[in-house]
Amino acid sequence: MASEMDKAPEALQQLVADTDTGGRQPRGVVKHILFFTALAWALFQYWYASPLPFALGFGILNDTEARAIHLSFAIFLAFTAWPAFKRSPRDRVPITDWVFALAGAFAAAYIMLFYAELANRPGNPTTGDIVVACIGLVLLLEATRRAVGWPMAVLALVFIAYSMAGPWLPEVISHKGASLNRMLTHMWLTTEGVYGIALGVSSSTIFVFVLFGALLDRSGGGNYMMQVSFAALGHLRGGPAKVAVASSALNGMISGSSVANVVSTGIFTIPLMKKAGYGGVKAGAIETMSSVDGQIMPPVMGAAAFLMVEYVGIPYSDIVKHAFLPAILSYLGLFYIVHLEALRLGMQPIALRRARPWRDRIVRNLLGVLGTVIVVGALYYAIGAMKALLGAAAPWAVGATVLALYLVAIWQSAGCPDLPDSIEGATVGGHLRDTWPTVRAGLHFIMPIGILVWCLMVEQMSPSLSAFWAVTSLAVLMLTQKPLTALFRGAPQAGTWQDGGTAVVEGFHNGARNMIGIGIATATAGIVVGGITLTGLGLRMTEFVEYVSQGNVILMLLFVAATCLIIGLGVPTTANYILVATLMAPVVVELGAQAGMVIPLIAVHMFVFYYGIMADITPPVGLATFAASAISGESSLATGIQGAIYASRTLILPFIWIFNPQLLLINIDDGFEAVRVIAASIAAMLLFAAVTIGWFRIKSRWWEAVLLLLAVVLLFRPDMFMDRITPEYVTAPASQVYDAARERPTGGRLVMRIQGMTLEGDERSKTVAVVLGGSQGDDGRKRLADAGLQLMPLGDALQVGAVRFGSRAAKSGFEQGWDVQDIQVRADRPSAHWFYLPAIALVLLVWWVQGRRMRRSESFVAGVAG
Repeated sequence: MASEMDKAPEALQQLVADTDTGGRQPRGVVKHILFFTALAWALFQYWYASPLPFALGFGILNDTEARAIHLSFAIFLAFTAWPAFKRSPRDRVPITDWVFALAGAFAAAYIMLFYAELANRPGNPTTGDIVVACIGLVLLLEATRRAVGWPMAVLALVFIAYSMAGPWLPEVISHKGASLNRMLTHMWLTTEGVYGIALGVSSSTIFVFVLFGALLDRSGGGNYMMQVSFAALGHLRGGPAKVAVASSALNGMISGSSVANVVSTGIFTIPLMKKAGYGGVKAGAIETMSSVDGQIMPPVMGAAAFLMVEYVGIPYSDIVKHAFLPAILSYLGLFYIVHLEALRLGMQPIALRRARPWRDRIVRNLLGVLGTVIVVGALYYAIGAMKALLGAAAPWAVGATVLALYLVAIWQSAGCPDLPDSIEGATVGGHLRDTWPTVRAGLHFIMPIGILVWCLMVEQMSPSLSAFWAVTSLAVLMLTQKPLTALFRGAPQAGTWQDGGTAVVEGFHNGARNMIGIGIATATAGIVVGGITLTGLGLRMTEFVEYVSQGNVILMLLFVAATCLIIGLGVPTTANYILVATLMAPVVVELGAQAGMVIPLIAVHMFVFYYGIMADITPPVGLATFAASAISGESSLATGIQGAIYASRTLILPFIWIFNPQLLLINIDDGFEAVRVIAASIAAMLLFAAVTIGWFRIKSRWWEAVLLLLAVVLLFRPDMFMDRITPEYVTAPASQVYDAARERPTGGRLVMRIQGMTLEGDERSKTVAVVLGGSQGDDGRKRLADAGLQLMPLGDALQVGAVRFGSRAAKSGFEQGWDVQDIQVRADRPSAHWFYLPAIALVLLVWWVQGRRMRRSESFVAGVAG
C-alpha cells in the first residue's frame, strides 16, 4: 500500500519534502527519534479529537494546554526536519538545531507547564516569563523561516515592529505603542497572539483532517480515485487532461496540499497529456489548476476553511454547503476548457474502450447510478429508523450495519482483479477497464469518506469528532482490507496483518510531517492577529480601504483581491486567509452596508479564501506551478501564465457571489429555485470557459464572444437586470420588525436600515441583515434573540438595545445604541430568473450561426477534395 508520492522521481519527492514535510532525511538513531516524535504527535492529536478523554475521565485538556502541546511538537520537528540553509547537512541534525528544537519546544509548552502560576498573575509577568517569551518568539520566527518561508517570518516581524513603534509612525497608522514586556506578554503568554484562534483550530481540527488525508493516500485511496477517473474518462478526446481534472477533484476532497496533489497525480497525467497533444506548458497548467482547486472541494477543503467556522460563526456543515456549488462550477469550467482545447487541437483518444452497443452502455450506467442512489437512500432511512426505534442501542445497530456494508464492499473488491499501481497499467488487452468494475474494485475506500460526510452533514457532529470517526474507520480498513480480501479469495494470509499495521503507522507519521508547516504557520499568523488586536489596526483599515476605493464596492473588492494575491506570493494560503480575513473581511461588510448593500459575511470570507488559493498558481512564485513545470520540463513562468488564464473562470466566481449570494446557496427559498440556480450557474460557467478559450462549436468571432458573454451575465446575475425594473426590497416601518421576523422562513434573513454614531463621532446609516434563529412562525422577538439581537422601543422609535458578543447579529454589523430606521421586506415582484430566457436565446443564436459556418466549411472542404 504505497503512497502515490512514493512513485514520484526522487527530485520531485524532495521538492514536496522541502515544501510540505521537511527536506532533512537523517539516518540511524536520529531518523527513529524524528519518526517516533511525529508518531507521538499524531497519536496525541488523535486522542485529543476523540471522545475517549471524557468517556474515561482522564487526559482531558483545555484549549490552551492542547495548543501549547501542539506548538511544542511543531517547533521541535521544524528544527529537526528542516535544515537551516540549502548548504546545511540533510543527513544529520547539527547540535545547534537540537538546542533550538528543545528550547523552542520548552518555550512553546511554557504556558501549559506554568498554567496555574500565569493565571494567578495576569498582566504581571516575571522576568523569567519575559525571557521565555522572548526566546520562544525568536525561535518561532526562525522555525517559520525554515518551514514556511522567509516572507511569512518578515511579515510577522513587521507586525511586531508596528506594535512597538506606534508613536513614531505617520499619523494615519500611528498608535500609542506597546512596551517590550507588554508586547511579549500579549503575543506569548495570552491567547490573543500565538496561542489564538488560528493555532486552536490547527490543534483541534486541521490536524485530524490532514491525518485522514494521509491515511487515505497510504491505504491506496488516491490510486483508486485515479483509476476510476481513467476508466470513466480515458477514452475521450483529451482523456488524460480530463482524468487529471477528475482525479484531482476527487483527491482534493481529502488532500489540502496543492504541491503534493500536483506531484502525486501529475507524474502520470502530465506525460500522457503531452502525448495526447496538449504540449508541456498547457499540460502543466491544467494539472496545476486542477490540483490547486482541490483546496476548495468539499467536504475536506484547505486548512483555512476550518478557520471560517470561528471567524464567521457558522457550523462547518454550512461552510461545506456554501462552498459546494462554486467548487463544482470551477471544476466543470476547467473540464470544459480541456475539452475545448482538445477540439481546437484536433486530438483523438489515446486509449480505447471495449466496443459495446450503446443500449448496453446506457443500461449499465443507469443501473450503476440508480443502484448507488437506492443504497444511499435506503441506508439513510434505515439509520433514521434505528435511531427512532432503538434509542440507546441505536449506535450498536448502526455500527453493525456499517460493518456489514464494509464486508460486502471487500467481498465485491475480492471478486475483481487488483487495481494497477498507476494509470500506465490501466488497460487490459489494449482496452480501458470498464468503469463500474473499477468502481467495485475499491468500494471500501468510499466508506471512510461517506462516514466523514455523514457525521458532518447528517449527524451535525463537530469537524474534529467527525474526522476522528473517519480516521478510526480508515485505520480499521487499512488493517483488515488485505486479510479479508485474501480470505474471500481463499488465498494465503501470511504477512497481510503486518502490512496493514505498518501502513497505519506510516500514515500517522506522514500526517504529522504534513502538519509541521501548518502548525508553525498558524502560530505565526497569531503574531499578525495579535499585532492587530494590540494596536487597533483593524479600526484604521476601514478608513484606509474607504479612502482607496472611494466608497466603490467594486474597487474595494479589487483591492482586497490584489492584496490576497500579493501576500500569497510568499505566504501559505492559511496564513494569507487569517491576515486578510482579520483585516479586510469586516471592512468589506461594513463599507458594503454603508453603501446600502447586504453582503453576507461568509461571502466575503469565501472571497478571501479563493484569492488566497490562487496565489499558488500566479507567477512568479506559485509553488504548485514549480512542481508541474518540473514534471513537464517547461518554463515555470510560461506554465504559471497559462495557468492564470485557465484560472480566470475561478477568479470571476467570488465577484459574482458577492453581488448574487445565491451562488453560495444563500437566499434560496425552495428546491425548484435551487435547481434553477444550479443549472443556470453551470451553463454560465461553461459559456464563460468557451469565451476565454475563444471556441464554442468552432472558433468564435468577436461579436459571438460578446453575445456569449452577455448570456453569462444574464445567467449569473439576473437580479442585476430585474433590479433596474423593480427593486428587490420595499420599505416597511420599524414597528413591524417582529411580524417580519416571525414570517421569514427557517434560516431566512431579516434586513434593516440602522443609523447611529461611529466611534469616531461620525453619523452613519447602513443596511444590515441577520440570519434568524428558530423556525418560521415562532415568536419574532425570540427569533431575533436567538440570533443575538435585542431591540428596545423608545416611544415610536426602535433602538438596538443589546448585541450579544460573537453572535450572528454582531458579525453582521449591528451596533448597540443605533436607531432602527426601517426594515426592508422582499418586494412582490416577478422572479429575476425570467432573464434566463433571453440568455438561452442568445446561446441558441450563436449555436445556430456557428453551425451554419461549420456546414459551409465542411461543404467547401468536400468540394475541394472532390
